Amino acid sequence: MSLGIIALIWALMGASMPAAAETLQDRVELLAPHFSVTRPEGDGPFPVLIMLHGCGGPRPFLDHTAEAAMRAGAAVINVDSYRPRRISRVSALATVCTGARLQGRERAGDLYAAMAWARQQSWADRTRLSAIGWSHGAWTIMDALALRSGAEMQRATGLEDLPDEPLEGLSAALIVYPYTGIGSFAGRREWRLAPRSTAIIAQHDYIVGQTRSALERQRLRSPSLDLVLFEGATHAFEDPQASDPRVRYNPAATAREHTMIRDMIAAM
Repeated sequence: MSLGIIALIWALMGASMPAAAETLQDRVELLAPHFSVTRPEGDGPFPVLIMLHGCGGPRPFLDHTAEAAMRAGAAVINVDSYRPRRISRVSALATVCTGARLQGRERAGDLYAAMAWARQQSWADRTRLSAIGWSHGAWTIMDALALRSGAEMQRATGLEDLPDEPLEGLSAALIVYPYTGIGSFAGRREWRLAPRSTAIIAQHDYIVGQTRSALERQRLRSPSLDLVLFEGATHAFEDPQASDPRVRYNPAATAREHTMIRDMIAAM
């Protein structure tokens, strides 16, 4: 079943259910014990890269990505959105990957919380914050940029005390093979901020399907967004342990992605 089928059903039924209300600090306290932090030696301050996994949950390749970013001089906060919610991989594949649970606009609250936590850390350079998301994580970043401040943002994320701009300090984003279908704001709204952003499109992505048209529309609304086609690459091309027949590990594409991450960090 594709990522957006149940999201489509919900949209047709008008079932945009608000998340249970909590404070931003509540979300920080929920997530922070499960952050995996990798940072260079020393006191900093370091540029920060916040990582958001795909709908299947954290995968081993994210550890290698964090290591590459750390070697480039960044502190990395790898956000596990599932463990604090007790979402197993099996449950995630059945519910999150089908759009029935934790859609991008709700998970945007996790990015807001990670940003808030990062700004509290003495080793973090609050002026050089960035984010990278894969698939569902990329959807999350785009929706986090598109939500309207105030009531809509609070209703979508369930966070009742958000500041007007919870992404303050976000200077760059890397959006990797994003979901852009029903339930996503991709291509439908201008972003509140204009971080230097790049979307990686996998040429043979048969999981999220065709995304280029939505991303082209988003680029018209948000000129800070660049699009890069990875020819020959599939969804999750970084994952040598993927069991999905639609996925092929591509070491050259993975190395290219790591180079883009290093370049993003250097430009912050």
